[in-house]
Amino acid sequence: MTREELLKAIDEKYAAMGQNPDVHLSGLLHAEPITYWDYIQVDALLGLQSQRTVLKDEMVFIMYHQINEILFKMILWEIDQVAYEDPISTEKFSKHLDRVSRYFDMLSNSFTIMGDGMDVDQYMKFRDTLTPASGFQSAQYRKIEFASTELINLIDFRFRKTIDRNTPYTHAYDHLYWQAAGVDHATGKRNKLIANFDKRYKEEFLIFMQEYNTINLWTKFKALPVEDQKNVQLVNAMRHYDHTVNVKWVMHHLNAAKKYLNSGETSAEATGGSEWQKYMHPRYQRRIFFPELWTPDELENWGVDNLEEHKVLTHVD
Repeated sequence: MTREELLKAIDEKYAAMGQNPDVHLSGLLHAEPITYWDYIQVDALLGLQSQRTVLKDEMVFIMYHQINEILFKMILWEIDQVAYEDPISTEKFSKHLDRVSRYFDMLSNSFTIMGDGMDVDQYMKFRDTLTPASGFQSAQYRKIEFASTELINLIDFRFRKTIDRNTPYTHAYDHLYWQAAGVDHATGKRNKLIANFDKRYKEEFLIFMQEYNTINLWTKFKALPVEDQKNVQLVNAMRHYDHTVNVKWVMHHLNAAKKYLNSGETSAEATGGSEWQKYMHPRYQRRIFFPELWTPDELENWGVDNLEEHKVLTHVD
């Protein structure tokens, strides 16, 4: 653009906002130039790490989980660009789903930071100060699940036949697959892990569940024209995302946990008190975002052959 074209565009922009463009230009004249550290808020970001112990490797644990939360925010940002686009093209759907998958690929491949990046003896000491907190309590991760698929696919497998679209959200919430991790199986009572989580997020989750009931990724996909639902690029993007989140990422997480909790230094119990091996393993969870995009054999063996990447389709029947 020429200078004249830029000034004209500025005039038009601020006129449409009911603003005087000369005032904004005057403000620009006196404004300080932006710097990297101010734009990224580096000082604030680096001041968010607060250890509870003097053990050095606790800092690795804190920063790693904060990085996860930043990536979860990026994932939700991309999902929203599909959820709120109506109508949406297969190209745009695939583009944002590929971005989400790359973020989860990064998460999946990062577990060596946890698995190999902390001394077992240090971890088994500082983890005691975290009880009853747990990574289970990541609200953003739960929102990613709600935004990815229909609620029925997140219900505990044992209760799915009793729940449909007319079921109250509170009832569905109480039967989500991860609720089982919040029960003390010795007493049958809900433990502190889930009680704290509910107190902080239940109402927010219920609102979010209702908001995404008809705009989650799976519902949006099924609303596409039939021919678009057969688009190979989009179907492969959906399958890759589903497998990456619900098998690959989960198994890397599980294997990292096993290294420490099965180290022999203490009992293999999660800080939140859950039966973590059953709760985390895909074959127990049976969590599949897009079930109709998988063959009966793939569904039957979900999470069993977890180290082999899912088959990439060349056509869709």
